[in-house]
Order: sequence, then structure tokens, then C-alpha cells
Amino acid sequence: MQNVLSFLLRLLLLLTGLVVAASIALAALLLLVFWGLRVLWAKLSGQPVTPFVMRFDPRAGFEHVFRGRQGERAVPERNVPAAQRDRLTDVTDVQAKPPRS
Repeated sequence: MQNVLSFLLRLLLLLTGLVVAASIALAALLLLVFWGLRVLWAKLSGQPVTPFVMRFDPRAGFEHVFRGRQGERAVPERNVPAAQRDRLTDVTDVQAKPPRS
């Protein structure tokens, strides 16, 4: 009985893997068909064929994370209550002390 259940489990996992592989292959085929239609339309209409480009700039992600919040605070919002606005703008500078020897 245990051998039969083990075989059925393996068969189920194999079929699941085949379904996943087939769905990925179908998605790639649809993208290929879409790309071909796009190129064909560009050729028929006389437009230059431009590739799909995903521009990636690592600095943009860094700036978004580390400098995005500062940009929000720099612009005072009109909907912020006066007490909270005063708390954000009431900042005193600290005098730097020379290092101890």
C-alpha cells in the first residue's frame, strides 16, 4: 500500500512540474508572438523597430530609498497642523566640540 501511495505522489509531483513547465513555455510563446506582431507592424507602417528596453539605474533605487523621505519633509504641506509643522521646523544646531585627547 505504501508503494502505491509513494508512486501516486511521485506521479502527482511529475504532473504538477509538467503543468508549470508548460505554462512557462506558453507564456514565452505568447511573448514571442507579441514581439513578432510588433516587429511586423513596425515594418508595415515604416517605423523603425525599437527593442524592448528596461533601463535600470542602481542609483535610482538608492536615491528612492535613502533620499525619498527627506524630499517629503523639505516641502511643507498645507494640511499639516500648525503644532506639528512648528515641531518639524523648530530644530537647533549643535555646536561641535573638539575631540578629547
